[in-house]
Amino acid sequence: MQAPRRNIELKATDPNPSASLEVCRTLGAEDHGTIAQRDTYFEVARGGLKLREERPGGPHLIQFERASEPQQRESRYRIIEVSDGAALCSALAAALGIRGVVVKRRHLLLWQGVRIHLDKVERLGTFIELEAVAPPDSDLAHEHRLVVELRDALGITDERLLALGYAAQLLRASDDSDASCASTGAAARRATRRASGA
Repeated sequence: MQAPRRNIELKATDPNPSASLEVCRTLGAEDHGTIAQRDTYFEVARGGLKLREERPGGPHLIQFERASEPQQRESRYRIIEVSDGAALCSALAAALGIRGVVVKRRHLLLWQGVRIHLDKVERLGTFIELEAVAPPDSDLAHEHRLVVELRDALGITDERLLALGYAAQLLRASDDSDASCASTGAAARRATRRASGA
């Protein structure tokens, strides 16, 4: 079995995305533009499993495990490219059931191997994620230091840190029991139009 990829990540609320973007640009982060994403989460016994559909880009399945703690933490994950996202979504929904659906607009920046996500999530608000991707032989100390450095530069306080992912936050806020794959393509296209200002 192929070993999972690893990163050190941190998630926090972002009350001022414009200020965060300016800090990232001042640090010299590479701006990779805005991505419209729809993540369908499935019911699984261990970790998480989601189908991500994004534009620009294509669908891929992500399996992940991470602790639910309000601090920077290790995440282990696998990404599988998918040729037919709608068909896979229907099959997994029938076999496992859908836990929830997260629709968001993501502004992606890269700084010294760290992915910076400035996210606007439907029904939740604005957030910032830091993901320091680790090579296979890393002891993760370097990745921890990069996240700490970015957190300090961005002024992310302890009070803003989040333990739960977007899907879990939505489940706390509302009932997503009627979520389905049927509207996946249309929702992703609507998110794309919003991201492009159309």
